[in-house]
Amino acid sequence: MYPRLFARDLFSDLDRFQREMSSLFDLSPSIRGAGRGGYPALNVGLSPEAVEVYAFAPGLEPGSIAVELDRGVLSLSGERAATVAPKSEDGNGAPSGRTIVHQSERFAGRFRRVVSLPDDIDPEQVDASYRDGVLRVSIKRRAAAQPRRIDIH
Repeated sequence: MYPRLFARDLFSDLDRFQREMSSLFDLSPSIRGAGRGGYPALNVGLSPEAVEVYAFAPGLEPGSIAVELDRGVLSLSGERAATVAPKSEDGNGAPSGRTIVHQSERFAGRFRRVVSLPDDIDPEQVDASYRDGVLRVSIKRRAAAQPRRIDIH
């Protein structure tokens, strides 16, 4: 009915481009854990008595996770092995009998997460445990730094 100024709809192309660029800088968490922080996903909480760090890392052996505390910086590192063989074909392009993976969303490889802690932690009072895929690190705070009520006479 009306002649188009451009061969394609320029505004729909610009809209698509804007959505693609926005997704590159999206900082929302995702199922892959690659959104804001990476793998493993972390929760960090503070209480008057301790700092609690939870790392969600299912499928790891507790001995394969390194937990280090140095000058107020907590480091969690390790490696997660791949559970599915990578895509493989024989010389004719046919599958070689192994599972062909077309898409893998499970993280595999080396990881390292670093958390800066408050100045009032006690590096001598650290407890770490791993249960049901969750690593829990609890670091006690020094008693002098805890809030207390002072009575007025």
